[in-house]
Amino acid sequence: MATTPGTTANTASTPHLRRTLTLADLILYGVIVIQPVAPMSVFGVLSDRGRGHVVTTILIAMVAMLATAISYGRMARAYPSAGSAFTYVGQEINPALGFVTGWSMVMDYMLNPMICIIWCSQQAHVFAPAIPYWGWAIFFGVLFTFLNIQGIKTSARVNTLLAVGMGAVVAVFFVAAARYIFGNPHDGAAFFTRPFYDPELWNSKLVLGATSVAVLSYIGFDGISTLSEEAENPRRNILLATVLTCLVIGILSSLEVYAAQLIWPASQPFPNSDTAFTYVAGRAWAPLFAVVGFTLLVANFGSGMGAQIGAARLLYGMGRSQALPQKFFGVVDPKHHVPRNNVLFVGAVALIGAFIISYALGAEMLNFGALIAFMGVNVAAFLRYYVRESEKKMWNLIPPIFGFVICLILWLNLSWPAKVAGAIWMGVGIAFGAWKTRGFRGDLVNFDLPPEEA
Repeated sequence: MATTPGTTANTASTPHLRRTLTLADLILYGVIVIQPVAPMSVFGVLSDRGRGHVVTTILIAMVAMLATAISYGRMARAYPSAGSAFTYVGQEINPALGFVTGWSMVMDYMLNPMICIIWCSQQAHVFAPAIPYWGWAIFFGVLFTFLNIQGIKTSARVNTLLAVGMGAVVAVFFVAAARYIFGNPHDGAAFFTRPFYDPELWNSKLVLGATSVAVLSYIGFDGISTLSEEAENPRRNILLATVLTCLVIGILSSLEVYAAQLIWPASQPFPNSDTAFTYVAGRAWAPLFAVVGFTLLVANFGSGMGAQIGAARLLYGMGRSQALPQKFFGVVDPKHHVPRNNVLFVGAVALIGAFIISYALGAEMLNFGALIAFMGVNVAAFLRYYVRESEKKMWNLIPPIFGFVICLILWLNLSWPAKVAGAIWMGVGIAFGAWKTRGFRGDLVNFDLPPEEA
């Protein structure tokens, strides 16, 4: 759809985001937000629900999420804007629905750093109990904000260090796992195929139920599209980075849980399903029990910091489009070229929330907003590339339809507390939109797109 670009004078005089992120930076960002150790925290739950077929659920989930990733990447090519799903839905479907989508994403993005502060603070308190939980919460909340306010390249360098550190731990786990697996007796070829399909334990309904949980572990790849205005060649690199991130995470996750299932067969119950992977790591090599716990702390640190970047840039897109107060949310710091007000705002809300809600409720509420955005982007991609195109291609039909149906099924299966809390949040957003437009009689959003070169 046509847009009205800003004037040259405004472009020259107004501070704006700089295109400095390479394809590798974008993939690293996506991997850190999703986490290279993503399946470790849900391994026990998936094993219990799927009766041991964790690797199968991870692979099915990867295929499902790739459909939505393609929709995100293709829409980013059409609209290389920091607003992400907010812009895509607003431009292709309806500005009011774009605002609703953006509002749901605000909940998603602001809850992610919040629950990461909660998790990191709890784990750090275990390692250093002399410092109370509230002390660790303040420490991590301030640190996230300080690093993100330094500029996008600073965040990218930190992401690189985090990826290297987590990659090293995963590599050590693979070495220890191979040593344990091949150093102990097993019952032949069936031992290596049982994690994919065990005829004695297979139940299609249970495996599909576990897959719905596994799909949620991929949530976070959409954050790549919020960096469209800071990416080199965004029309190419956002699509590639989004799809490649899902592939990298999916393959790496499959290898991790496959090794874990070989070490700890489904027939053997876990002492604690929530921390099952730490017991698996400890069985492979005793020192890994503590190492994996520390690694998950690092992973949540990186995920929280990355999510705060995405939240700040989403608010920037909504502020610049006048869906939120532009004077506060729609400005960029001229020194570091980051939306500083938004980084500080997200950091403050996340820190306050870390003292109010539980990790479990926060995680469930996060999925409410994310899945609404996923459905919206799939519909936008369907309308733009299939309905409005003169030539009807199956490539433009199947991915968005498949992605929408999967996301709808997952959304319908969220818990009632998450649905109630999400509905309240959405009600507040709709009320704000009605007040701003005097009953939706005025323009809610201005979707002017920035020039592609800084």
